[in-house]
Amino acid sequence: MLNFTANLSLLFTEAPLIDRFKAAKQAGFNAVEIQFPYELSAAAIKNQLDAHDLKLVLFNVDADDLLQGGEGLACVPEKRDQFRQAVAQTIEYAKQLKPEVINVLPGRCLDNSRLEHYLATFKENLCCAVEAFSPLNIKTVFEAVNTQDMPGFIIDSGAQMLEVLHQLNRPNLFMQYDIYHMQMMGEKPEAFIAEHIQKIGHIQFADCPGRGQPGNGQIDFDRVFSAIETSAYSGWVGAEYKPVGATAESLDWLTP
Repeated sequence: MLNFTANLSLLFTEAPLIDRFKAAKQAGFNAVEIQFPYELSAAAIKNQLDAHDLKLVLFNVDADDLLQGGEGLACVPEKRDQFRQAVAQTIEYAKQLKPEVINVLPGRCLDNSRLEHYLATFKENLCCAVEAFSPLNIKTVFEAVNTQDMPGFIIDSGAQMLEVLHQLNRPNLFMQYDIYHMQMMGEKPEAFIAEHIQKIGHIQFADCPGRGQPGNGQIDFDRVFSAIETSAYSGWVGAEYKPVGATAESLDWLTP
């Protein structure tokens, strides 16, 4: 059986974030993840986790203006100091919340003449993140994002993620493999997972196109989930989709 998490940044958004922990538990989840938890204090999140017997598996280092159309944080050369401040903030949350995985979003480059500089900055910052999180026994992951939703994203394929892993060669650094984003880029997720599962630290999914729940698009989730289940993967699988309709009505995939 796969171990699923509810991404509280996209699921149960009918309620404020503080109330989504209870909603996830009532829906049958034993673990959650949050893209950016920083609107709540770490203490408030821990209270919710304890109250509802939930594990927080993953959250992201702050990405500055990425979701508002900007370049983000981890790859921008002029934001190195800001990135280190964001890592310090993440560590303070991680000490209380004890996630298994922390994600560093690469970001995007809107001036292609600077792309190599941005990639170098990202790799430098990613190494700093690994060094910061490893003493806490936390895996660092990074993900590729499709360039239709985020034009200019500097890592947009499984091959690029593999190349970064090869270049940096850090034992506690892994890919976060997002099935939706890679399907949008024309990849075959089940084949990639089968071949490279040892290098994947976390998996997320949504259907494609549209980023809705399984069954709302073209992905055969029976095959994808089976590929994960028959692999050596022992981590969590995050439901990171935008429900079409109420979240509670989008969960048919969760119960056999």
